Amino acid sequence: MHAHLWPTLTQEARTRMDAADSSPMDIVLFPWLAFGHMLPFLELAERLAARGHRVSFVSTPRNISRLPPAVDVHLVALPLPRVDGLPEGAEATTDLPPGKGELLQKASDGLAGPFSALLDGDKKPDWVVVDTLHYLAAAAAVDRGVPSVMFATCSSASTALWGVPRMSTTVDPELGASLGQRFMLTYQSCKMVAQRCCMEFDPDSVVLLPGIYGKPLVPLGLLPPPLRSNGGDALVSWLDRQPAKSVVYVALGSEAPLSTELVHELAIGLELAGAAFLWALRKPSGVPDDEVLPPGFQERTKHRGLVTMGMVPQTRVLAHDSVGAFLTHCGWSSAIEGMQYGRPLVMLPFFGDQGPIARLMDGKKVGLPVPRNGKDGSSFDREGVASAVRAVVVEEEGRRVFAANAKKLQQIVADTACHETCIDNFVQQLRFYKG
Repeated sequence: MHAHLWPTLTQEARTRMDAADSSPMDIVLFPWLAFGHMLPFLELAERLAARGHRVSFVSTPRNISRLPPAVDVHLVALPLPRVDGLPEGAEATTDLPPGKGELLQKASDGLAGPFSALLDGDKKPDWVVVDTLHYLAAAAAVDRGVPSVMFATCSSASTALWGVPRMSTTVDPELGASLGQRFMLTYQSCKMVAQRCCMEFDPDSVVLLPGIYGKPLVPLGLLPPPLRSNGGDALVSWLDRQPAKSVVYVALGSEAPLSTELVHELAIGLELAGAAFLWALRKPSGVPDDEVLPPGFQERTKHRGLVTMGMVPQTRVLAHDSVGAFLTHCGWSSAIEGMQYGRPLVMLPFFGDQGPIARLMDGKKVGLPVPRNGKDGSSFDREGVASAVRAVVVEEEGRRVFAANAKKLQQIVADTACHETCIDNFVQQLRFYKG
């Protein structure tokens, strides 16, 4: 596991630890209000609970109701404070119309009081595992003498590119903390950093992390989710009728800022490519249903394409034998799930760490990015979509190469022993740094 690159336990330390209390630890996990953060936090929670630790997972009521069932994890629902302008029932980034992200950040800051009260219970937890954006929760743990871990759910490639933000940490009381300030303040409060990565998948980036953070750093592995067989029966039935490796699964996450114009370009691109497709489409805000897709598109593609605007069980779809490629925004969770099932990628990143992840996967030759145009690279067109899809799914030479490389990465992502060893090492570090 290349353990020499981050804090390791000397024999003396192991002896001291073995002699110390080795009873189960109480660990509280508090992810950011986005499913790309909550789901890997939940995977970590279940892995810690499986090792006998008492684990509490904190979020809001609606978010908890939408999570997969958790085994032996105590789910704690803290009601999200009301904020003017935040839509009713919006408790995660997926619920937000464009431009409302700062309102959710403001509402999340209101969870600091209830979270502090949780830490003030009868027994203080041994550790708090907090998201990079929950700086007030990290500060609350410091105030109560509870050590905290900052869990970075982003890729090691993005951290290697951007580093740790260095900026003023004086928060404007009117504007609130920026994303960079949130990260920096959380980082300053934490005793240790954990990241969703492993040397086996991205050694070039992971080797840089200890020097970037300057704090104890533990790779948690990739936390690939289990295959969940519930939901999406109609979609699976449609996939059952398609030839093996013929379908492009299209899903751009819950926050892709697609205008109606770009939805139309993507649609016509899929039509021009000629491949079968299953498209999990998030409807642009404020657009009537009959205007979301180009006129006549569904009629023209009805024999080889299916568009759904409902919830899609992504791992169940990606695991299906008829899926030959994944057209994705390259969110870290989606990239991991695509590789978990050996699916070549057609990459269409938009913001955040999606660009670095797309470059990482492009470098590993597991797929191709959709060409961008415009001065800022924010736009794409139907011809670019069609050419990328054809190169990955239709044309024999590219299809063979990309599929073979995706299979190589699948061996790493699906290596349960590798990821479980990462979790074991994390638990050892928690015990060592607990005092």
